[in-house]
Amino acid sequence: MAERTRVVLKSGKDQSLRRFHPWVFSGAIKKIDGPSREGELVDVYDNQNEFLASGHYQQGSIAVRVISFKPVETDQPFWDQKIANAWSLRAKLGLVANPQTNVFRWVNAEGDGMPGLIVDYYGGVAVIQMHSIGMHRNLDAIVESLKRAAGDRLHTIYNRSESTLPDKPGITGKSGFLLGNRERGEVLENGYRFNVNWVEGQKTGFFIDQRENRKLVGEYSTGRKVLNMFGYTGGFSIYGMGGGADLVHSVDSSGKAIDLTRKHAELNFPGDARHEAFAEDAFRYFKNMKESYDLIILDPPAFAKHQNVLNNALQGYKRLNQRAFEAIAPGGILFTFSCSQAVSRENFRKSVFVAAANARRKARILHQLSQPPDHPVSIFHLEGEYLKGLVMEVE
Repeated sequence: MAERTRVVLKSGKDQSLRRFHPWVFSGAIKKIDGPSREGELVDVYDNQNEFLASGHYQQGSIAVRVISFKPVETDQPFWDQKIANAWSLRAKLGLVANPQTNVFRWVNAEGDGMPGLIVDYYGGVAVIQMHSIGMHRNLDAIVESLKRAAGDRLHTIYNRSESTLPDKPGITGKSGFLLGNRERGEVLENGYRFNVNWVEGQKTGFFIDQRENRKLVGEYSTGRKVLNMFGYTGGFSIYGMGGGADLVHSVDSSGKAIDLTRKHAELNFPGDARHEAFAEDAFRYFKNMKESYDLIILDPPAFAKHQNVLNNALQGYKRLNQRAFEAIAPGGILFTFSCSQAVSRENFRKSVFVAAANARRKARILHQLSQPPDHPVSIFHLEGEYLKGLVMEVE
């Protein structure tokens, strides 16, 4: 095995790695023996010269993202095994050959032992997002592993890392096709049809992580008037209609998203007059709304992507949920979510609690929601549980 740069930790700073946490913070490092190039594979040792892990070095608060707790070479067989293991898990979950659902997350960063790498699968299309230079340096091998794992179930690979890679001199993460050239397509999720553009849509084109929560909305929608706030392209709205809602209103500030929502409603329920969509700010809609809803979904974009804006984010969740508590009809069901990794489950619940108290509405928690199993969370890295949700009955 080739000699690599050694990252040596301060005394007592090795415990998190011994518990298999996949990050090494810069403050834990005593010294670096050798060149410290962005994205290069380094070996991490404790202060007594005992090997702990191998990972990608980067400048910043998180200095090493661990990809193995054993000495490794990141050759083609290494990536083949990693990617194949991730594909195998999705097959065990019943997602690879599912006639009702052909969209899922294939690689979920730390949850699959590959920090910095996201791969989403859309019915034969793999969309890659890289969040670290280390993964970017291994792009060719990763692409080859994707093709080997999926075989004839993969016809297109699109690298969408231009906006997610750290901005570093000499590093170009230009987005583009690495296999095939299909820019969009129709996918199935629990039998519902959605048009996805993985080149221009948000994230990798679709919010895959809400699949099971959308299904739950459908189960609660029978005979209810549903408001889907921050509806994006209408995923929750389609499930509400399929679940037998009396009416479904979709709200999003993006006119383009609202146009897609209307198309999805027509695609799945042609000529169905139960659905209306509005391009409007959420708080303005709450202020001026005339309809009385007894099922409201709040699925806003991330209010906090970093800890330094956490307090502002919690205030934002409180204000938003208070508006919903004030507006919802007695006996109504509120689905509320946070997709901010910096917001803990406990802090999110506290914000919702304060919102209910301020609105003087009693509420009971019926479900506590998270991301689906194709977005696995390492038990050693609970920060990976970014999606939090509550379902409440409001008296």
